[in-house]
Amino acid sequence: MATVHPTTLLDPHAQIGENVTIGPYCWITDNVVIGDHCHIGGFVTLLPGTRLASNCTVLHHSVIGEVPQDLKFGGEPTTAEIGERTVIREFVTINRGTKAHWKTVIGSDCLLMAYSHVAHDCLLGNNIIMANAVNLAGHVEVEDFAILGGMVGIHQFVKIGRHCLIGGHFRVAKDVPPYIIAGNEPLRYSGLNIIGLRRRGFPTETIQALKHAYQLIYQSAYNVSEAVREIEKWDVIIPEVRHILEFIKKSERGILR
Repeated sequence: MATVHPTTLLDPHAQIGENVTIGPYCWITDNVVIGDHCHIGGFVTLLPGTRLASNCTVLHHSVIGEVPQDLKFGGEPTTAEIGERTVIREFVTINRGTKAHWKTVIGSDCLLMAYSHVAHDCLLGNNIIMANAVNLAGHVEVEDFAILGGMVGIHQFVKIGRHCLIGGHFRVAKDVPPYIIAGNEPLRYSGLNIIGLRRRGFPTETIQALKHAYQLIYQSAYNVSEAVREIEKWDVIIPEVRHILEFIKKSERGILR
């Protein structure tokens, strides 16, 4: 059974799971799916295409599934999909996708702090932290375990690598490779995210290999393409370093300097 406050407008065609609680003055439309054990605070708006997996928390005044802020959007039936155990704090806005991807996706175990915004067709992995007032433009991709500092603005089509840390108040216009710290103005490489990697159990040997790779990429006489070719000559390339190489090769906007 779901517990729904009597002031909430709940469309009879919305699919509500077991043990869901919905606070006062919410608006939940048709074509909304709320998984088991979710908690919805007060004044929350869930619009068509919203999909909440189990054990999610959506707090007060958040809006999920609103149409994209994209003039090319033609009313196509798209979704905004939220993974298990993700927490969405107050006044967060998440737009559904366009025909480019047909969906906006936020993975499991993420934390989106107050006033953050995820635009259309963004693809976010798992265990991501977005601090207060982070703003993602359309088509941004964020890999697992990334941490985005408060009031960061990310340009459309930018890709953020796994286990990286971006300091607060910065503008991100280039792809941010995995495992690093990014800071300063203009945004640039500020070292390996050693503390974060240690906290997540990365062995010393892996951290040293990552450090060596980024020394070649960012702190040598090589340009990026040359550094990649030098790393590819290594006798042993661990999966984490291989991921860096693939990330760089697939980058369309170019990586930050």
